[in-house]
Amino acid sequence: MRKLLVTGGAGFIGSNFVHFVVTQTDVDVVVLDKLTYAGNADSLAGLPEDRVRLVVGDVADAELVDALVAEVDAVVHYAAESHNDNSLHDPSPFVETNLVGTFRLLEAARAHGVRYHHISTDEVYGDLELDDPSRFTEETPYNPSSPYSSTKAGSDLLVRAWVRSFGLQATISNCSNNYGPYQHVEKFIPRQITNVLDDVEPKLYGDGLNVRDWIHADDHSSAVWTILQRGQIGETYLIGADGEKNNKEVVETILRLMGRAPDAYEHVRDRPGHDLRYAIDSSRLRTELGWRPSYTDFEAGLAATIDWYRSNEAWWRPSKAATENKYAAVEAAPAAQSH
Repeated sequence: MRKLLVTGGAGFIGSNFVHFVVTQTDVDVVVLDKLTYAGNADSLAGLPEDRVRLVVGDVADAELVDALVAEVDAVVHYAAESHNDNSLHDPSPFVETNLVGTFRLLEAARAHGVRYHHISTDEVYGDLELDDPSRFTEETPYNPSSPYSSTKAGSDLLVRAWVRSFGLQATISNCSNNYGPYQHVEKFIPRQITNVLDDVEPKLYGDGLNVRDWIHADDHSSAVWTILQRGQIGETYLIGADGEKNNKEVVETILRLMGRAPDAYEHVRDRPGHDLRYAIDSSRLRTELGWRPSYTDFEAGLAATIDWYRSNEAWWRPSKAATENKYAAVEAAPAAQSH
């Protein structure tokens, strides 16, 4: 493998993967990114220009996608509309990017005989009860609960169909919630960190007991690379690092690590249809492919993430005010009906 196409490579987990590939391998990378609000060319700053090329464009552009796929050995498809709240407001970009965009990439990969890896989410499985000891596995039935998660579920099924119908050399991974550098300030952890840096109390939806299974973006990157190298064609692998924490715990830990009182946060109205709990069983990835996470201590990973946002204000500051204005409008609006 000499050259990869990474879609969404200027987004959060995509850019972390590009950094991983460039620093850990000798593979060159072509990044295709639409540079919507969630994509940022600055996330690729400092990478060698002779090894990373950014192409600004849309994964739903069939002609562009075909031309780029023709010049690479493999595709890793990160590009997605991924914000649940936004999908409730306007589902159409989610259908276009997550479904149509995936279709375009699959057709190009099929036409050129290129290896394809599909990045997905644990949200396709719906959610678990807070007192349920079980975790998601590769056999868990799909039960998406939002336009975002349903379009991701649909894109997964397209990949499976192209493997079975056309013999596409493809794999899928479904990952738990990522945290780390280069994550947009609209997302939960960077929003809380940057609020504290701005001397604003963090915001906590509802009672804060909703649980997410956190994994550092570096660990996600190493898992994807492992699957790309050794994964069995046609198979799905769940990526997780045993990082279950409820939102209240996460906020309190952020406050404590940043030298604030752990209860110095504000409760706001819960999100409509807020999934209760996600939890990943990554046993298959670990036993069959030998992958292990590096960030086994969530608090240490969170401290490193706080340090990154503290040291990279120039990266996140331009989008902070617009993000908070948007949230303020949502929080002031009449309560939305749960779906």
